[in-house]
Amino acid sequence: MQAAIAYIATLIAFVAIDLVWLGVVAKDFYRSELGSLMADPINWPPGIAFYLLFALGVVIFAVQPALSSGGVIRAAWLGLMFGFFAYATYDLTNLAVMKGFPWRMALVDLAWGSVLTASAAAIGTAVAQRFS
Repeated sequence: MQAAIAYIATLIAFVAIDLVWLGVVAKDFYRSELGSLMADPINWPPGIAFYLLFALGVVIFAVQPALSSGGVIRAAWLGLMFGFFAYATYDLTNLAVMKGFPWRMALVDLAWGSVLTASAAAIGTAVAQRFS
């Protein structure tokens, strides 16, 4: 039951925070940096698949180890590292293979993904500890 609570809490936190970032806070930044590379309208099925799979990865690599020992601070640290490596894979690959992918975009996205993943891992851990 704790794993299910951790997954649901992590997923909700990750999606909610990311949608505020993408849809409100940094919307104009992403549009100005990516321009014609952005899908309009958004192709939701792959986006939803990403959220479902990434939240599972956060639980496996950050939340569950933190629930075993270390708590919320450990979850945040492991989440930060998981987010950094995952987003680095995406952003650095884009820089390597996509003509014109902006460095500024890659750096902001990498920082955002790291902080977002740390936050979602900490929230997922705190909720799982509280309700388990």
